[in-house]
Amino acid sequence: MEGVWLALEIGNSRLHWALFIGKKLYLAWDSDHVAEFDIQQLAKCQTLDRLLLAISAPHQKIRVENTSSSPPPLLLASVVPKQTAIWQTYPNTRVITLEQVPLKNVYPTMGIDRALALWGAGKTWGFPMLVIDAGTALTFTGADANESLVGGAILPGLGLQFETLGQQTGQLPLVEMQNFVSLPARFALNTTEAIQSGVVYTVLAGIKDFIEAWLQLFPDGKIAIKGGDRTLLLNVLQTRFPKIAARLIIEQNLIFWGMREIVMVKPI
Repeated sequence: MEGVWLALEIGNSRLHWALFIGKKLYLAWDSDHVAEFDIQQLAKCQTLDRLLLAISAPHQKIRVENTSSSPPPLLLASVVPKQTAIWQTYPNTRVITLEQVPLKNVYPTMGIDRALALWGAGKTWGFPMLVIDAGTALTFTGADANESLVGGAILPGLGLQFETLGQQTGQLPLVEMQNFVSLPARFALNTTEAIQSGVVYTVLAGIKDFIEAWLQLFPDGKIAIKGGDRTLLLNVLQTRFPKIAARLIIEQNLIFWGMREIVMVKPI
């Protein structure tokens, strides 16, 4: 099939995949990081079906009609240098660098994941655009109507905050991430709920403050949210700040939209 290509975002904890047929996102999924030997074996897969079977989760059955006997092109964006290096052993790999993202005013150490997500969101829904990534780190990244970076912020995500308190203190328990059925009590009467209260309410207050500051700068600006904690945060935002929650565009595949924009300019 003409125009079949793979997109891979290498995150801190997982691999994030997308299968495109031309400009259309056919499927997206996550998998674990892999070793260099495994990548070399993937390159030997003779059909797309076999390759997809090798890189998908065990419970998935991804099938695409494809007559090609060579691995499809791979577009790669990564924030993990070691994984970047070993994935370049896969044939027909193109690594996206910050210089290839057309955002203006970016700084040299800006993460490629943040730049691509912002570019993808802005090109899809319009600028000004603020992207909130609720992943391992909680990040805010914004660009104005001229597609120029305004700036952003980075702080530990929900899971990382819980994990740090549990691992770096002598007396506090490790509190697992969970989908809260209801918000924890603000003034808790046990340690576990006190940790939940401290993390959840301060993160919510931070998100609310950043969104309000963004809307002061750009009253008609758009706001998109992605990341593994996006649904949990949206649920609690709807409870506490429904007007803010109503303005959010929920889209996990923002980075892939940004990668697609790159491919549209320079096909692989």
